[in-house]
Amino acid sequence: MIEEMVEKRDADVTIFFYNPNIHPRAEYELRKRENEKYAAKLGVPFIDADYDPDNWYKRARGMEFDPERGDRCTMCFDMRIERAALYAHEWGLDAIATTNSTSRWKDEVQVDDSGRRAAAKYPKLRYLDDDWKTDAMTSRKYVINADNSFYKQEYCGCSFSLRDNNYARAKEGLPSIKPASGDVYSDPLADSAEESPEVVDDFFRNAPAFAAEIRETYRGRRRSQEASQRENNW
Repeated sequence: MIEEMVEKRDADVTIFFYNPNIHPRAEYELRKRENEKYAAKLGVPFIDADYDPDNWYKRARGMEFDPERGDRCTMCFDMRIERAALYAHEWGLDAIATTNSTSRWKDEVQVDDSGRRAAAKYPKLRYLDDDWKTDAMTSRKYVINADNSFYKQEYCGCSFSLRDNNYARAKEGLPSIKPASGDVYSDPLADSAEESPEVVDDFFRNAPAFAAEIRETYRGRRRSQEASQRENNW
């Protein structure tokens, strides 16, 4: 998406990094550093909106066991894109977009709805709801990932996603995810196959039953006050 805007559309792009959902802090810092490096490579400004996990957890209260693409994800998109929209308004930018809409793991309708709501708060601001998942753009994304040896994120970012992924991995006899220490992208074809539409569709086909199983397993557990500083909340 960023390369498309900068190199093909000659757009004046600013990367705005606001991701209070990412847990733990080491994972957050790694993802931020990669964004900073890529912004420098493309010669575009990078804005660090700082880390705000406590506010995110307050908004997520009551949604701890929602499935992926559920209400918690809508809240998360709303929170982050609203902050980007405010920055754009304050600095006179005319449009916003989000890389979440490029991911096969995200529901583009859900993401775009959040984007439009955020932009609608300001009369002169547009949300770019282009189709960022065309075959050509998706293939190019995996090439960019491999060329830059980007860190391969194994969960969306929040502690609840980390919990759920590790629960599923344990059932399959796989080792737990270790935040900020995973593999990197290296083979565009193999990397794309790992996140193929078939793989993603199969995951979400089983999501409701899995969410119910997770809720029952962790019934009664609560996030500790120190959770945002620990490696794993659960």
